[in-house]
Amino acid sequence: MKKTIFVQTYGCQMNVRDSEEVIGLLLEKGYVLTEAEETADVILYNTCSVREHAEHRVWSNVGALKELKGSRPELIIGIMGCMAKSQRGEILRRMPHVDFISGPAQLYEVPELIESIWEERKPMMAIQEKRRQEFQTISYHSGKISALVTIMEGCDKVCTYCIVPYTRGPEVSRPAEQILSEVRQLASQGYKEVMLLGQNVNSYGRRLPSDATGVRRGVTFPDLLKEVNGIEGVERIRFITSHPWDAVQDLFRAMGDLEHVCEHLHLPVQSGSDKVLERMRRGYTAEEYLGKLKLLREKVPGVAVTTDIIVGFPGETEEDFEATVRLMEEARFDSAFIFTYSPRPFAAAARWEDDVPKEVKDRRLQRVLALQERMSREESERYIGRTVEVMLEEPGMGRTRTNRKAYFESNGASAGTLVQVKVEGIRGHSLLGKVNGDHA
Repeated sequence: MKKTIFVQTYGCQMNVRDSEEVIGLLLEKGYVLTEAEETADVILYNTCSVREHAEHRVWSNVGALKELKGSRPELIIGIMGCMAKSQRGEILRRMPHVDFISGPAQLYEVPELIESIWEERKPMMAIQEKRRQEFQTISYHSGKISALVTIMEGCDKVCTYCIVPYTRGPEVSRPAEQILSEVRQLASQGYKEVMLLGQNVNSYGRRLPSDATGVRRGVTFPDLLKEVNGIEGVERIRFITSHPWDAVQDLFRAMGDLEHVCEHLHLPVQSGSDKVLERMRRGYTAEEYLGKLKLLREKVPGVAVTTDIIVGFPGETEEDFEATVRLMEEARFDSAFIFTYSPRPFAAAARWEDDVPKEVKDRRLQRVLALQERMSREESERYIGRTVEVMLEEPGMGRTRTNRKAYFESNGASAGTLVQVKVEGIRGHSLLGKVNGDHA
């Protein structure tokens, strides 16, 4: 009987794609994917260290597997990803029932680790490398019409609150032809949408090799978007995440000019205070950020902008916080991921005093959550009466080019079909409407 694997993923879409690649490699070796954790032969948790809350969930859920391991000692439990690297010593100390841990750079080694444990039955660890040494093209994708495609790994920005440069290492770009080959393959398999992934996609190509004269070979991120845009069968192109420092006019021009690049940009601002932004080592001021938004909206009419915001960063005063509120009111983000600051191991800010009291963090959090909720609803209401293009993901539900969910009568249309939907109302942050005319 074939062995079964259960995979639980935490964190960003980079982690989702990493999990897909590990699953694909294990399927090639004869494993079978299961949703039944309690009967799986192998349980893998792909973890995140960016937020403290994600780590708490892992400690709780993996800890709960101790009893299962006691009743089924042959079970293999593996912890992968960023938390596995940043908390490796603590994991092995607190959770002796875990069989192996592996960092983000070692995802291709996971099948061999599992096979070794079957044979030797001793704990193993693979987290030596600081960066991924290669990129493989793994055919498995969990989506049906939209596929995640990794274009680069790591980050060079070393923001003071962020652990990513430690867990994923410096930037390394995947060769453009390998990316384009994968997208062509996906298009031939019927995928209609691709999402290009990286910790900072805007700096794609920066570390590609140079020729003898010192000129960089390869393409920039806007160049890559143009190449992907020309692949037949790809109807929509999305990407995440963008750093404001590298979000430049060439990117905005490409978003406005290229037919299949969607009008949505996730551009984390983190704070509206110049003092806090400087301590975060973000490399821009609030005015510069807002200037880029203005240029973006000129080049890409109707673009949806989403963001990340941290409240309660060390040293954040009431004046700093009010600056964030003012920036949000001026920027009018479509939506935002908003968090209270928590120290991350190995990040520079972890050595600083976490001096904003919890009750102050919570108060600030609730205020900006309420502000963003109001603005998100107002932005949603602007769609009422308009007709928008929606790609059907499942019966009666799809997404607009600006990444809003829309619910409607699909009239038997298949997944991946483009339809024109007349928006008649909203529910939460989703659009409600009826299909206009024939299916595309």
